[in-house]
Amino acid sequence: MINDLLFDAPLPPAIPIDGEERKFPVRRIFCVGRNYAAHAAEMGNEVDREAPFYFTKSAHALCLSGSEISFPLATEDCHYEMEFVVAIGEEAFRARQETALEAVYGYACGIDLTRRDLQAAAKEKRRPWDLGKDFENAAVIAPITRADKFGQPESQRIALSHNGIVVQDAQLSDMVWSVPELIAHLSQYYHLLPGDLIYTGTPAGVGAIAPGSTLLGEVDGLQSVSVSIGQCE
Repeated sequence: MINDLLFDAPLPPAIPIDGEERKFPVRRIFCVGRNYAAHAAEMGNEVDREAPFYFTKSAHALCLSGSEISFPLATEDCHYEMEFVVAIGEEAFRARQETALEAVYGYACGIDLTRRDLQAAAKEKRRPWDLGKDFENAAVIAPITRADKFGQPESQRIALSHNGIVVQDAQLSDMVWSVPELIAHLSQYYHLLPGDLIYTGTPAGVGAIAPGSTLLGEVDGLQSVSVSIGQCE
């Protein structure tokens, strides 16, 4: 069969799986906003239980744990946000909360990098957040641990250290919307399919990075996530 593509299409980004040789290919990245009340408050927002909301990142924004990356382009205020990541392994469409976890392949530690100044400027003008959220290396992620090894997300500790100092420290039970609630809600709008990721929000304590910063994020029962920041390109 003749290749009719104008240029070679890139392979999908893939994430290592703890204890396995095969990798997890990524389709889409969904991110949950304001899913920890204390973080919403520190950003000057209130949380209600009407419904969760989301933004997206390109799969090509992924950055594997242990990388050294350049300080992001076009920002003077880039923030870290520690996240618990859900990796979807089965189709979920109009899922019920009671069975939503059946769609989960596994879980991972992640860090959402945010160009906060660009996000704030977009918010002020009521424009989309894309420039603030979706950019190269903006979705750092550790190897995935299978759901049957991790168990159910409950009160596991989630924390992040910046240059060796703990700056974020909470429990997964602090989430406004639980993992089953998020999957059930998001699947009303999308056919969630194997390869989709859900970054489930960040606890309070977010802050700015700089060239020379090192980040280490942890969730009990998962492989830690780390990234170091070099000079801007």
